[in-house]
Amino acid sequence: MSEDSSRRRRASDDDDARPVTAAGRRRRAGAAGNGTGGDADTASGRPGKGTATPTRDRASAEPQGSLITRLRRFLREVVAELRKVHWPTRRQIVVYTFVVLVFVAFMVALVAGLDWVFAKAVFALFG
Repeated sequence: MSEDSSRRRRASDDDDARPVTAAGRRRRAGAAGNGTGGDADTASGRPGKGTATPTRDRASAEPQGSLITRLRRFLREVVAELRKVHWPTRRQIVVYTFVVLVFVAFMVALVAGLDWVFAKAVFALFG
């Protein structure tokens, strides 16, 4: 056995080794925090899995402001979100439009063909 592989094995057996899985990271975070295994995060004041979500008092919430202020904020946020959108190029739009039109033409032909076949079958069956 080489020295490198034995060092690697010892590091994985050690408790201070970096966890590989998400469950190991949660376990390690819970053990390092308060020792409860991640049920509650008292250091940050947030409730854990076993507690109910605290209610919020509407009176202590931030004031809504006037209608004009809220409308301006909404429009600013809409513009900010639209700046994040990946807009397609003209070439991509042309290609996508062509693909959609070809698919729609194919589906129309398929439905028309099936309609014709079923019409002939019904006519042959019932005369």
